[in-house]
Amino acid sequence: MISSTPMVNMGWYAQAHEPPAHEPIAAVKTALIVEDDQSIARLIRDYLDRAGYGVSLAADAESGLARTRTDKPDVIVLDLGLPGRDGIEMLRELRRFSNVPVVIVTALGDETDRVVGLELGADDYVVKPFSPRELVARVRAVLRRTERVETDIEVIRVGDLTLDIPRMRAEMKGEPIDLTPTEFQLVLTMASQPGRVFTRNQLLDAVHGVAFESYERAIDAHIKNIRRKLEPSQADPHYVVTVYGVGYRFCDD
Repeated sequence: MISSTPMVNMGWYAQAHEPPAHEPIAAVKTALIVEDDQSIARLIRDYLDRAGYGVSLAADAESGLARTRTDKPDVIVLDLGLPGRDGIEMLRELRRFSNVPVVIVTALGDETDRVVGLELGADDYVVKPFSPRELVARVRAVLRRTERVETDIEVIRVGDLTLDIPRMRAEMKGEPIDLTPTEFQLVLTMASQPGRVFTRNQLLDAVHGVAFESYERAIDAHIKNIRRKLEPSQADPHYVVTVYGVGYRFCDD
């Protein structure tokens, strides 16, 4: 059973925090929930709606993929236990045409599925039973990674790698590298300080922006994906180097 939190009347907050008339109103971020259990889908929808997101629903992988193509959501909340084509299969197909951030929802014992999901390019995960407020916090954290990084430095070059920070684009020897928002943030974190050794916990903090429980295999899965995209040889990585017993560092040669 999913833990829930009592409904809260947020009307007073909205009235107290209405922007002045002269301030532009930011575009509403949209979320697609792909979940076959309608009670869970409605619960997630209600919490995301109250948090200010535009929300749409899909009950299976096929409709989820179709809505992604037509609606182009800013983030997807994806249950892995879907009927027919499961969430893993949907995620694999999704990554062929979209880098939209994905938060996967898994059962407590499905550690293997969580790792596979992360290796396929999911950005984060929550485990059933979960707190809806925690899920909203994770969605917010994932979306923060897609926003432009506020920095005076717009371009970072390390070896043959170029990172265009405002546009969140990466190139290797002038050729574009297709990184997810989480992968880009991890590469940016390490490449900003080449040679520095980052622990897995430090990298988790860098991409989440909030203090969730450490899950080291999540970082390892992301690093595996990054190496597949950046390294000429994954068996002998040049850019992202493992520091055994500690974490990873970005090559400073």
